[in-house]
Amino acid sequence: MKRPVAAPSRADARRNRALVLTAARSAFAERGMDVPLGEIARRAGVGAGTVYRHFPSKEALFEAAVVDRIRLFVDTARELADVPDPGSVFFRFLASVVRLTARNKALCDALEAGGEERFGASAELVREFARALEILLTRAQKAGAVRRDVDIADVRALLLACLSMERRRGAGAVPGRGAALVCDSLRPGQHVTKLPVAEQKARKMPNGRNVRNETGCAVCGTSVSAARTGRPARYCGGACRQKAHRERARVRGV
Repeated sequence: MKRPVAAPSRADARRNRALVLTAARSAFAERGMDVPLGEIARRAGVGAGTVYRHFPSKEALFEAAVVDRIRLFVDTARELADVPDPGSVFFRFLASVVRLTARNKALCDALEAGGEERFGASAELVREFARALEILLTRAQKAGAVRRDVDIADVRALLLACLSMERRRGAGAVPGRGAALVCDSLRPGQHVTKLPVAEQKARKMPNGRNVRNETGCAVCGTSVSAARTGRPARYCGGACRQKAHRERARVRGV
């Protein structure tokens, strides 16, 4: 007569779950959602049934593999929301996200999904990440460190493009090159690529005026005329110029 097989103890179950999760983090980081669950089970040294016992679907396992890192991004952004020098804070945070995410295909996939419901709790965390990043963006814009004509959708698109660029560059490429280029594109300056006419008409400043080559006042958003040199002015008048000067002095004082 066959002896009954003993049920796995809680300690064994916890150990197996940890093995599966560790293997999943490694496999998803390399290949993203394309990796089959059978490959994860092989890496963990367990059967496919053990994987399904702890994680009923690939999406559930993917969520568990990335949720901690995304939560770290969210918590860090929230902690930085009241830190002085919001311009430097925004750019350093953006560069850090790129550095920590570029070589992790799972994180790239999660951020690119943009909060799809099929990813459960990690989807909500991605949306929270976008909201926390928008707060840092708004503070940096008020401080005059970031262009006024960009929004969080622009920044998220640039972030995804930067991640793709970093992943495609060769092994001999300078790390962080893509992040540096993206940060430079967000800084206010005199050399700004003009938008197509149709795009100019489609985009508006907060006061309802058209965006024209970033020629809105950096303080109030009012459209300003180009200087005789052809370079766009930054402020609509002396009052806004003085207000911006006082804000910079306040930030330096802090």
